[in-house]
Amino acid sequence: MSSTSFIQGTTGNNAVGRVFNFSAGPAVMPLAVLEQIQQELLNYKGTGMSVLEMSHRSAAFEDIIHQTEANIRKLYNIPANYKVLFLQGGASLQFTMVPVNLLAKDASADYILTGSWSQTAFKEGKKSGQVRVAGTSEASNFDRIPAQAELQLDPNAAYLHFTSNNTIFGTQWAAEPVSLDGVPLVCDTSSDILSRPLDISKYGVLYGGAQKNMGPAGLTIVIIREDLLARTPSNLPAMLDYRLLSEKESLHNTPPTFAIYATGLVTNWLLENGGLAETAKRNSAKAGLLYQAIDNSEGFYKGHAQPASRSNMNVTFRLPTEALEKAFVKEATAQGMDGLKGYRTVGGIRASIYNAFPYEGVEALVQFMQAFQDNNR
Repeated sequence: MSSTSFIQGTTGNNAVGRVFNFSAGPAVMPLAVLEQIQQELLNYKGTGMSVLEMSHRSAAFEDIIHQTEANIRKLYNIPANYKVLFLQGGASLQFTMVPVNLLAKDASADYILTGSWSQTAFKEGKKSGQVRVAGTSEASNFDRIPAQAELQLDPNAAYLHFTSNNTIFGTQWAAEPVSLDGVPLVCDTSSDILSRPLDISKYGVLYGGAQKNMGPAGLTIVIIREDLLARTPSNLPAMLDYRLLSEKESLHNTPPTFAIYATGLVTNWLLENGGLAETAKRNSAKAGLLYQAIDNSEGFYKGHAQPASRSNMNVTFRLPTEALEKAFVKEATAQGMDGLKGYRTVGGIRASIYNAFPYEGVEALVQFMQAFQDNNR
């Protein structure tokens, strides 16, 4: 097997000289989008300037941000009583913004812990008010999603927070947890945003960074039900204030203009390729092929997540020894498959196969896995 066998393809989303990028984020973007960015980089639609140079108050950029919002609304079929905000600071800033906006001093909020990022959200929530663990899978090293019957929900909670996909452990909610009547559902969907259809009306707030499934790093999308804006305290700093940022239509300060532009192109690409229903089918097919290879390896490869909780975005697995895992990553990298090393606190292998990751990249990985197993029995 030559060292260039997986980087010379010119079909699908792969191009000459490009590796298969399994990075957990920033992650692979559609080749067609990258090519359009390249074509428009110096002179965007006859404006004589790049989007990188463009005023966020210009008519050209207003068209960009409005079209990007329209695309997201169409993809998710977002009801009219929800605002779409284009913010900065990543999901990590939302770990603070959610409680400071929605959690009153005399109230408590519920959190479901299914991995490192939900734990971090919980810890940040503690700094702003009373929060409690409503459910967790920590006892089994976050290898599964808790069942609805396991959740201990507070009927008076200010909100119920969960993380829809867990990049480090490779688990994903097949369907959102059901909150009690009157308790808004808040979701960190950073690593599976726009990867499948959702009923947005079930959510109070849905937020996520763009850098895994819908664009480059630097942009955070927040979808929030309008009535929840009334909870925002009047004394919040401006850049933490959902209500102010909504009133200013995400233009209180200079937003991440280029990231919004690129996200607009990615959302166009999603719409042109069948919307979220077709996107979900493609993602399921990619993940299914890889999980089949793991399950058929006679124990050589062992998935971390329990089958019912497996993620379609991040496939995590181990090999018999750490030495073999290091060799696996080294050899795969040499053959044009980058970013397969597991997260530093977990180890093993992690293949992130987000929306734009091509099916032929999973085929290449499965072929490599079989050859590596054969050579290391």
